[in-house]
Amino acid sequence: MKTSTLPAVRVEPELRAALEAVLGEEETISAFVADAVRRAVDFRRVQGDFHARGEAAWLEYLRTGVSHPVDEVFDRVQARIDARRRELESRIGR
Repeated sequence: MKTSTLPAVRVEPELRAALEAVLGEEETISAFVADAVRRAVDFRRVQGDFHARGEAAWLEYLRTGVSHPVDEVFDRVQARIDARRRELESRIGR
C-alpha cells in the first residue's frame, strides 16, 4: 500500500520545543504526529458510534415509550465492568 503525506502544519516554536522534549529516544516528530492523528481518528470514530447509538436509543424510546430506570442501567453497566475486571484479573493470575 502506498503512503501519502499529510499537509505541513505550522506551530509556534514553543509547541515544537514542547513536542521535541517529550519524544521518545528513537521517536521522530513524523511518527509522533502520525500516531496522534491515528488516535484522533479512532476517537472520532468511537465518538460518532456513541452518538449514533444514543440517537437510535432516543428514536426507539420515542417510537415505543419504553424506558429503563437509571439505577437499572447503572447496575447493568457495573455488572459488565465487574465481569470484565474478573476476566482480566484471571488472565494475569491474581
